[in-house]
Amino acid sequence: MIEPGQKIPSIKIKKTNASTAEEVDVAQLFAGKKAVVFSLPGAFTPTCSQKHLPGFIQRANEIQGKGVDLIACLSVNDAFVMMAWAKDQGAGDNITMLADGAGELSKALGIEVTIPGMGLRARRGMMVFEDGVLKSIDMEQPGKLEVSSADACMLKL
Repeated sequence: MIEPGQKIPSIKIKKTNASTAEEVDVAQLFAGKKAVVFSLPGAFTPTCSQKHLPGFIQRANEIQGKGVDLIACLSVNDAFVMMAWAKDQGAGDNITMLADGAGELSKALGIEVTIPGMGLRARRGMMVFEDGVLKSIDMEQPGKLEVSSADACMLKL
């Protein structure tokens, strides 16, 4: 698993919002920015849709007020699913949806997990990067949403 002090790897994935998708190199996307990345198992899944993403949508302005330039949601889903989920959830432009379709970024970060019936996914967690360097990482125990919620994020910043 990636550790504090390590740089985010240079991997291309899709960056989406409710209406567009573009390929980006995450190392370039995070360069020169303070970024909060929350990872989760999947779009449209219960905890992710009812608690995890909505918390970050609701508290986005407060998080940005703490000097965060980029709030990103990372999931092993394709760009079309992430676009539809962003639209469904009203994510707007405050949350950048990172569609890790093949799980390449999740694997490179060491946060991948295989969930029965769902396959390869990202573990639920939260990472803070400054200029592409990991400052902190908090991964949840299975079935929990404690250390990676928007509330927990506010305590980290």
